[in-house]
Amino acid sequence: MSPKSTSISDARKNIFKLAEEVQKPDTHYILTENGKAKAVIMSADEYESMKETIEVMQEFPDLQKDIDELNQDIASGEYKNYTTLDELLAKEGYVLAEKNKPTYEVRSSTKAKRRKKTGKASKKSSN
Repeated sequence: MSPKSTSISDARKNIFKLAEEVQKPDTHYILTENGKAKAVIMSADEYESMKETIEVMQEFPDLQKDIDELNQDIASGEYKNYTTLDELLAKEGYVLAEKNKPTYEVRSSTKAKRRKKTGKASKKSSN
């Protein structure tokens, strides 16, 4: 969605309405003064999302190239030759449990109450 534009004076008059409206996804306003862009108003969530995206792009500058290569590998079937996590862990010396064998079990913490046998019950059954 393209940004909406409003003057700073109009934004001042309608700030609560604008603050509510920018909560909608992909909605933001360019605030202008004398017809020139001066500021942008957007939701705090969208602002945080943009900051995180910028941080990721700075940490991984080749991310788009890697994504493009992955898409090519998927299209060509080359991804089937990728090293699996199990192979990587085994190479690093981690022992993997057999997949069909349970390595642990969950036990119930509640025990069935057992009735104590009394002489009365055994006398009744013998009668």
